[in-house]
Amino acid sequence: MVQVTRKDEKEANENLIRRFNRKVLQSGVLATAKNNQRFSKPISKTERRKKAIIRKQRRAEKVLSMRLGKR
Repeated sequence: MVQVTRKDEKEANENLIRRFNRKVLQSGVLATAKNNQRFSKPISKTERRKKAIIRKQRRAEKVLSMRLGKR
């Protein structure tokens, strides 16, 4: 947990926010949270192959339709 306290009573809010943001970036809390957000379970080889085949078919259909002048 990142904690930032005011240095003195006259410190501006912008400086406090800037110091807080810097501490958060340096601690790596934000990076780990983003990594956890994008986590997906590992899939098997067969699933990956099936998805790759589907992607290639869709890409080929798209190229063909563009060559024929369809959108």
